[in-house]
Amino acid sequence: MRARRVIAAASVAALGVLSLAACGKSAPGIAAYVGDTSYSVDRVDAIHAEAQAKYETTVRAAFKQQNGPSASPSPEMLQIGATKQDMLNLLVGIDLAKRIIAEKKIPVQDQLAADELGESFGAPGTEYARLAADWYDLFLSLQAGLPPAELTDDLRATVYDKMVEGKVAPPGWTVEQQREAFADPAIAQQVAAVVALSAAFQDEVKREDVSVNPRYSTLEIPALLQVPNSGFGRYNLPYLEQDSTVSDISTPEPVPSTAGPDAGPGTGPDAGPDAGPGTEGTAS
Repeated sequence: MRARRVIAAASVAALGVLSLAACGKSAPGIAAYVGDTSYSVDRVDAIHAEAQAKYETTVRAAFKQQNGPSASPSPEMLQIGATKQDMLNLLVGIDLAKRIIAEKKIPVQDQLAADELGESFGAPGTEYARLAADWYDLFLSLQAGLPPAELTDDLRATVYDKMVEGKVAPPGWTVEQQREAFADPAIAQQVAAVVALSAAFQDEVKREDVSVNPRYSTLEIPALLQVPNSGFGRYNLPYLEQDSTVSDISTPEPVPSTAGPDAGPGTGPDAGPDAGPGTEGTAS
């Protein structure tokens, strides 16, 4: 199976934690520091609460329209896929992206509309949707403006591992099978660009002394991958490790092969609100 089928739906988890105390910053009300900029826990909570409320309203209305005015969706159906962690990922990611863009003088174009993204997330008109639109504009600009990374077996294995975690690809591929799946030129080019962005984020984390409140378990780069004839898929790539050190995207050991590239992808999450882009974060 070609890589385009493997990655047609993507929402992968990965990232790490930086302790606030490790950098001499430990205010319990601060979710994260990026240099001298801070992002409060209250702001993260408020962004998530607004998105959750809007999502619940949207789901209830759609469910009643389809099943009658007395019908009620289950509590599970009313839970937005995005978490408070996702909101923080957007705030920090936008901040780091803007710093890199300013330093490298990369042009940014307005390519994604907040209204459209909000509708796809089930949370139109929210700050979450606006953050998502801002982030993906920055992400696409960085993807085009940074020199692509060379895709080694180690890097392919790491990306593949995250796809398996997200049930986007079947487990058990050998190194050769991973090479084959990522051989599609269009897919390889985009993945190489995202790996380069991860490296740029690692450098920025060192430079700006990024630190995260221990209550948040991870930080992630929400990435888009355009699959020919299939639209966009979304997945996340790590740039920090849990031991508070900057990651070099270490490679997991390949597991024994139980399925080849023709096995087909797993069922990834819908293009719902589990990962979004964002606007430039401001201290609060």
